Amino acid sequence: MGKPTWRTALSDRIPGGRDGRRMLTVTFVDRIGSGLWGATATLYFTYAAGLSTAEIGVLLAVSGSVGIAGPPLGGLLADRVPLRPLLITVQLVRAVASLALLTTTDLGLLLAITSVGSLGDRAASVLTKLYATRVAGPDRVRYQAISRTAMNVGWAVGGLAAAAALTGGTVTVYRWLLIGDALSFLASALFTLGCAEPPSAARIAVKSTPAPSEPTPGDTAPSDSAPAPEKTTAPTPWRDRRYLTYTASEAVLFLDDSVFKIGLPLWAVTATSAPHQLVPLLLVLNNVLVVLFQVPFARFGATPNTARTSLWPLAGAFLLGGAALAASAVGAPWFAAVTLVLAATAFTVAEMLHATISWELSVVLAPPTAQGAYLGVHGLAQAVQRSVGPLAVTAAIAAGPLGWLGLGAGLAAMCGAQRHLVRDRGDGALSVAPVTVSEH
Repeated sequence: MGKPTWRTALSDRIPGGRDGRRMLTVTFVDRIGSGLWGATATLYFTYAAGLSTAEIGVLLAVSGSVGIAGPPLGGLLADRVPLRPLLITVQLVRAVASLALLTTTDLGLLLAITSVGSLGDRAASVLTKLYATRVAGPDRVRYQAISRTAMNVGWAVGGLAAAAALTGGTVTVYRWLLIGDALSFLASALFTLGCAEPPSAARIAVKSTPAPSEPTPGDTAPSDSAPAPEKTTAPTPWRDRRYLTYTASEAVLFLDDSVFKIGLPLWAVTATSAPHQLVPLLLVLNNVLVVLFQVPFARFGATPNTARTSLWPLAGAFLLGGAALAASAVGAPWFAAVTLVLAATAFTVAEMLHATISWELSVVLAPPTAQGAYLGVHGLAQAVQRSVGPLAVTAAIAAGPLGWLGLGAGLAAMCGAQRHLVRDRGDGALSVAPVTVSEH
């Protein structure tokens, strides 16, 4: 046998084959655009659109609230229509919404446009996850880790490009960055066009269910004692109390996002003696650690039982992060800097652990015939956290060191509660409600 080529080696390392690699490209390009826009959105609305701080707050709050409907809507549609064209459509909607922002400075129109964009952003997130779940199969956790690495690299590239462009200091630069964001969505749609449609247990089950046949003359009528055909209904997450409870617990565990984006920077500059230049370096540290270690961390979610067990180290990371932030308010600048770095590291470890655990449990707890609907509901956890998380984090800041200790302890307690919720049956397998699937 000949020596394996680099393409063969790449195929062996990335689950999902050609389509899995293409979807990684989609993720990378998408996040470059998000990095461009995320770094400059507030500046654009301030200087290009001329909105006040209060108006920007209303704009982001309303659009974020509307976006909460994106994950369940996208997941529900994905169980009924082909996933690939649906994802392409959502990417095109995002591109149109981004370009439409350039056409007006009216607050009402901007509210409508950003709401559509937010809806598309949240739907695209769960649809991309669903595509990866279907195409990667049992290797979905490793694929998720590689995908998150691609996300972080894309964000870094977009953010660095935005930082370089902003040295120009003109309003025109903000518009070009917004155009770059729209082009990233168009490119993502084109790359998705080259992907194949992944198999869907939900759509296969629907297609394979036979229609009832009419009796023909001469047929014997069924007796009253004959058993009636069993009626099967598609499982719905909205009636699955355990999955809804699990999703609610996820909304709490996703708080590490608000800690990094809001809590840590605000706390560092308002309550500690650490130099302000440390704040962007902490965000860089987070990005670098995720790029380096997210793939190795995939082993913590290799199986459902492993994912459940990994909730204990996740609890420890949350406790350590909260305690380090509390300690950073006391002592000399060097001590504050060291404890802030420790807190950033602990919350990054929590982020990587939770991403791996969450991906595996959210999939394994979902019936295959309604995977889209279930993952769509699970997507609500992140959407809700983005709306409520800032309030929780600012409340912790207002409470001082005890607030961070309480937040860390609360997150650790939620890990324990979730571990009990997804308890096993004693044989190493999670207890998942049985689902009747047609075998025809």
